[in-house]
Amino acid sequence: MSSPSKKPSFWQIVLSTMAAAFGVQTQKNLETDFKHGNIYAYIAAGILFTILFIAIVFLIVQAVLKSNGL
Repeated sequence: MSSPSKKPSFWQIVLSTMAAAFGVQTQKNLETDFKHGNIYAYIAAGILFTILFIAIVFLIVQAVLKSNGL
């Protein structure tokens, strides 16, 4: 991830949020997130990820229903 003295970059926060959401976050990355990350950045990333995930699932369901004539 990043060196122990640096804050995580935007993309590292995004990747960390996705890994945590799917349950594949490493212990090393988790410790780095807690030691050097800004909690508000992770909260915002988590909320955005959740909204995008729900929107994607909704769109997939709508496409399947439309393709079956419902």
